[in-house]
Amino acid sequence: MGNSTGLILPKPVLQELGVETGTMMDIVVDNGRVVATPIMGDRHQGWADAARRIGRQDLSEDAIAWQGFPNEDDDGLTW
Repeated sequence: MGNSTGLILPKPVLQELGVETGTMMDIVVDNGRVVATPIMGDRHQGWADAARRIGRQDLSEDAIAWQGFPNEDDDGLTW
């Protein structure tokens, strides 16, 4: 995707990790080495808590203004 490059792993390596094609992986560089760790469980885990924390942060004047913008339909908008 974009300017990224894929990494192909042999099936025995995937089996040893207990993953299959399409498993989400956390990839980090550690001292010149690429370390890939399978992400097990719900990949959206923690998103709701993060959204609540963000919602409690002080909002800028622009952010507050956008919250009041009616976006249910565009009946009143002129294109």
